[in-house]
Amino acid sequence: MQDLEDKFPKANLIGADQGFEQLVAQVVGFVEAPGIGLDLPLDLQGTAFQERVWQALREIPAGSTASYAEIAERIGAPKAVRAVAKACGANSIAVAVPCHRVVRSDGNLSGYRWGVERKQQLLERERR
Repeated sequence: MQDLEDKFPKANLIGADQGFEQLVAQVVGFVEAPGIGLDLPLDLQGTAFQERVWQALREIPAGSTASYAEIAERIGAPKAVRAVAKACGANSIAVAVPCHRVVRSDGNLSGYRWGVERKQQLLERERR
């Protein structure tokens, strides 16, 4: 809640909104059972390159991973591996844009905006 208030200091945050509660329940359900999928209206705001990366991330199936190099290849920019990593770091929508599914070329985990431990937990949950 504090992160939300910090990000939108002038917003009037109102609780107990039924539509919002349903969206939250959908996200929690997805985190608990990633196989159900997640279809939310997203307002992604980034550069054209970032949006291409984020779309490619959304196409990685739950329980699977892809390397930064594979994502760069998929979006037609095979030399932009570092830029793909930066786009993942710029993603502010956890889980819905699954940057946790991107790993290093050797298969090992690398940085994650919300912590590598959380990344590992999300991947383990998806593999079950």
